[in-house]
Amino acid sequence: MTTNSKVTISKRVLVVILAALLALSLFNTFLIFERTSGPADTSAVNYDYVMSRVGGSYMLKNMLTGYSINPAQSASSTLNIALNDGKSIYINPGTYTLSEDVVIYNKLNAKIVSDGATIIGNGYKIIVRGDNYTMSKYATISGLTLINTTIRIEDSFAATISNMVFKNTSVGIEFANINTWSEYNQIDNCQFINASESIAFRTPVGNATGSYASSQINRCSFNLRDNSIGINVEAGAQFSDSQLQDIRFWLGEDGKTNQTGILVNGSMDQTLLFGVVFESFTDQPQGMYALDIGEMCNPTPIIDGGVSFLGDWTARIHNPFNKWISGVGDAFKRTVQVLIGTSGQFNESVNIQTFPLKMFSFNPKIDVSNLANGEVMTVRVLFEYADNVRSGSVEKTFRSNQAVWLSDDDMMTLYPSQNLIWEVLVDAKSNLAATNAIVTVSGYGTAG
Repeated sequence: MTTNSKVTISKRVLVVILAALLALSLFNTFLIFERTSGPADTSAVNYDYVMSRVGGSYMLKNMLTGYSINPAQSASSTLNIALNDGKSIYINPGTYTLSEDVVIYNKLNAKIVSDGATIIGNGYKIIVRGDNYTMSKYATISGLTLINTTIRIEDSFAATISNMVFKNTSVGIEFANINTWSEYNQIDNCQFINASESIAFRTPVGNATGSYASSQINRCSFNLRDNSIGINVEAGAQFSDSQLQDIRFWLGEDGKTNQTGILVNGSMDQTLLFGVVFESFTDQPQGMYALDIGEMCNPTPIIDGGVSFLGDWTARIHNPFNKWISGVGDAFKRTVQVLIGTSGQFNESVNIQTFPLKMFSFNPKIDVSNLANGEVMTVRVLFEYADNVRSGSVEKTFRSNQAVWLSDDDMMTLYPSQNLIWEVLVDAKSNLAATNAIVTVSGYGTAG
């Protein structure tokens, strides 16, 4: 026979067990509170460290362990300790003073973020640096007011600088290539006040390229001081295939002089200015330029819709070296001399382009001179489109010296129903075995 037995816990024992569990729970809660609260308390749980100022010292809270430490007596040292050990730091509101550079070196997804902290830089820099662009990627600096402080992006890929105020600095943001290149950068919602150079793209050094391509500057404002530049593209720098959108330059307040919105000595190839406003407040402009095109500029940026030049200027666009100013709806003219083939064979064609713009229209005139007796000259014109398709050709035959514009019917042969004109191709042939004739094609059009 089997006998079932049942263990019964008395009410007194049950009360003791529940009391012990409650005490353990309270103790754990106390430990959690002790480790996560304190002067560096914040909800910034997605950062490796949180930095706070407590009196004259600086506190770092490790968001993984929950412990707070007082690592150094300077803000610079505290930031460098955090960024050497981790890659992201949130700075609580307060005022922090730098006594040396802050360096983010060979980090991916590094972050310095705040929601209102002020850094007094004393001329020192916050540097994002890579041995090359593959080692330093996707850095973010956001939410700070920087006084006499520079952010330097060096051999790094896709840095983002946003929601910042730069005050009283020699250079606000500078991009520099020492070993490779720095592309895909983005500057958003930043204000530059009283800077000598607000944003600078530096001449490359050593074996580095000059490329700062595919970058964007959006929704920024520039309050310039005397002898200052809003955006400086130095010789050899390639701020190309990029965009400047919805930004505003204020110049000439209180009699200020020698101010330039954008100075271009490098390349702004295919870089688009859209919704950019240059506003001058002076009625006696001295050295006041919205755009200043330097001798080494090749090519200029493209001026698109919503670009405004308000107020009085020494020159809206200072262009002493007669560089071609590119713009949507740009008017142009061209004159080329055509190579002539002999014995009835066309020679190599000459190309008429509006690079970096695409041609909207072109009306050509053919001028033939110095024909010999009995010489017959045939000139052929055709368009090549952006998709590499070529139009039907128009051929004009000349038996005497004359100039002829292509007719509307001729142009209908060249134009498609819809496409972008990449270039105009012109070639010529003589029926003679040798020729001294001259064939010139000129014309005018629009591009964008």
